[in-house]
Amino acid sequence: MAEGEKIERIRELARRYYRRKDIQKALVSFAQNREISPRYIDSFGKRPDALQYESDVSALAEKGATSFHCSEELWHDPLQIKTEMNEEQFNKLRIGWDLLLDIDTKYIEYGKIAAELLIEALRFHNVNNFGIKFSGGSGFHICVPWKAFPKQIGESDIKNSFPDLPRKIVAYLYSMIRKQLAERIRDLDAELKGRRIYDEDAVKKLMPDVILVSPRHLFRMPYSLHEKSGLSSIVIKPEQIKNFQPSWAKPDIAVPKQYLLEAEENEARELVMQALDAVKEEKKTETKREFKTEINVKDLSPSLYPPCITKILEGVKQDGRKRALFILLNFFKSIQMDNDEIEKNVTEWNKKNYKQLREGYIKSQLFWFKRQKAILPPNCDKPNYKDIAVCNPDSLCNLIKNPVNYVVRKAKFSNNSNSKTSNNKRIKKI
Repeated sequence: MAEGEKIERIRELARRYYRRKDIQKALVSFAQNREISPRYIDSFGKRPDALQYESDVSALAEKGATSFHCSEELWHDPLQIKTEMNEEQFNKLRIGWDLLLDIDTKYIEYGKIAAELLIEALRFHNVNNFGIKFSGGSGFHICVPWKAFPKQIGESDIKNSFPDLPRKIVAYLYSMIRKQLAERIRDLDAELKGRRIYDEDAVKKLMPDVILVSPRHLFRMPYSLHEKSGLSSIVIKPEQIKNFQPSWAKPDIAVPKQYLLEAEENEARELVMQALDAVKEEKKTETKREFKTEINVKDLSPSLYPPCITKILEGVKQDGRKRALFILLNFFKSIQMDNDEIEKNVTEWNKKNYKQLREGYIKSQLFWFKRQKAILPPNCDKPNYKDIAVCNPDSLCNLIKNPVNYVVRKAKFSNNSNSKTSNNKRIKKI
């Protein structure tokens, strides 16, 4: 089937599907207090937007909308959101946020195992009221409603902690299941008796991608269609995960059910506290690994950058632009590049990508990173660099663990052969 015919087929499917009153009602109900954006095959509509009436759903479908996506954040009035708003304005407009666990997987069997383990981890922390739905592709979305979270920790309003706190919780939960996840997937592949060899890369990709928990991030709404599969993002029960089949999500048999259960107040308090404690312990470990010496860096020109960063700056030629941006922002901030220079470099980099990231997304990421303390980019042994095809190590790469280490070592070698100047910039050795 030609590409044009495929596109028209999914559009016609969407028009028929979104005419259903039960589907319209399900989408509008979940859209309350959320920023909404319709998707038109491979591009999103205007932002911010909202679904206020059931007729809005069919009207957008008639215009070519094939799916609907919504924010994790909850707002008093989503239509008042503006990209240029400052932190205080965002906080004033934000009601709260839901915790989204996005299980993205190459094999749906892997996703089932990850979903089961994450549910066990939530229940371990006495979080029992959450929603789970099929993504429409090959993964699942587990969502803990805002009501379950304590509204304050100490003097801090939790609603203002997005996306920092959700990122910490996501990373903490995945750290709990990482070992068992690998073991169960290895056992599963062994049971297949040669029909599939254990796929380590696919397992690593099940680990959390913190950029998916970011300001104004959107996810596919319950009972929205998926453009590639033509399936509905249906809600399922935890006990259905093991036997779930994508065929259950055919649009003509999808029957809307409530996604988020009614949570108890402070139900997720223990989860929040445990995640914060885990971060403190991790920082203590990182501190022990740091050297206390400093070295002089004559300049921070691109000639000091490791091959992976240099490759990213040439532009991303395939999927992975958001991952690349996350790496760049952490790298630039860690080498103490000033904010204006970071914005300039990121803007120039985005123009080189095979497809530019939206300006609003870039600005929201710059805004968030500007307020954060410097955090190292992922270590070189993490899959991040290979996943986006930028890992091309040279001889110096064998001596370092992190892209920032590369700058430190290369600068040191350079300083050994050049006289020091009074204008030298100082950065800590990692």
